[in-house]
Amino acid sequence: MAAKVTMPSLPEKPLSNVPLQLHQPKNFQFDSVPESHAWLDLHDHPTVEPIGPDTVPLIDLTDPKLTAKISKACEEWGVFQITGHGIQPDFLTRLEAQIHRLFALPADLKLNAAKSPGDVSGYGLVPISSFFSKLMWSEGFTISGSPLHHAQKLWPDDYSSFCDVVEEFDNVMRQLGNKLLHKILLSLGLSKEDIIRACPVRDWHDMSAAVQLNSYPPCPDPDRTIGLAAHTDSSFLTLLYQNSVSGLQVLRPKDHTGPMRWVTVPPVPNTFTVNIGDLMHVLSNGRFRSVMHRAMVNPAKHRISVGFFCGPPMDVKVGPINKLTGPERGPVYRPVTWQEYQRLRRKLFDKALEAIKIGEEIA
Repeated sequence: MAAKVTMPSLPEKPLSNVPLQLHQPKNFQFDSVPESHAWLDLHDHPTVEPIGPDTVPLIDLTDPKLTAKISKACEEWGVFQITGHGIQPDFLTRLEAQIHRLFALPADLKLNAAKSPGDVSGYGLVPISSFFSKLMWSEGFTISGSPLHHAQKLWPDDYSSFCDVVEEFDNVMRQLGNKLLHKILLSLGLSKEDIIRACPVRDWHDMSAAVQLNSYPPCPDPDRTIGLAAHTDSSFLTLLYQNSVSGLQVLRPKDHTGPMRWVTVPPVPNTFTVNIGDLMHVLSNGRFRSVMHRAMVNPAKHRISVGFFCGPPMDVKVGPINKLTGPERGPVYRPVTWQEYQRLRRKLFDKALEAIKIGEEIA
């Protein structure tokens, strides 16, 4: 089993109630990185290129050895990339075009669709921003449920093409996410009957989900700032599609090939990156660890990505699967709903998983 990964330390004075206008006063058209966006602790661990043993697994979903490959990737990495998923390249091209269309809007127009206090959906800072004293070199747009309300604010007379693509994306990703969830559970050694009894998601229609659109504009000094700070996801798993610009990095634990290090996840055409989240960490009783990841920025190219967060129905409790516990390895975490866990994350950030711990993981 992989060694434990420690979350980077948080600042003493995090941000609170940062106005969106401050976040992007010039829509990121700076000649240099302003102090508001300058990060000092980006080199906590070395960064390595994705070659040899530091290549994130690329798995074809039609591979006869799929279950074994997923198990190995989840245990050693907590992340893998997939091909053979059945989503057509022309749809992904249309998706990219709508994301570019959104973030190309003038700043004041995007602010028309800003998140309301207490609302998940809309334009604004990523939720983890409040835990950091510096701002990130990125823009975000969260969609939970229908995109119609916010799209009408952005394009009063031409919102349907954006809504159509987002709704189609939600539909196909729910089905893909449900398929991957069951394959991951099979890779834990569970039978199909075990999964029927233990899986918190009975059908892809039952899945709770959210879509996160991300924009990382070109940066004049990318070594001084970050697009998205290091974190794990709260979900079962996250499916990420990124354009051709590199930026995603995952933290690989110390092992026989080297020290703890940041590994770049290269953009491979028509693939998705699958991140194991905290609730899968809980469900697997710590066997499949959630992966810490971050997004870096590029000096000349605009990077975009879209994440699809897959979770259980909000009122369903998730705890370690009974078959993965026993006399020598009891449950490590108490059951928790996704809603409760998200509330803990908003208060505790990287300490949320530790807060629901009731036993010890096996190293």
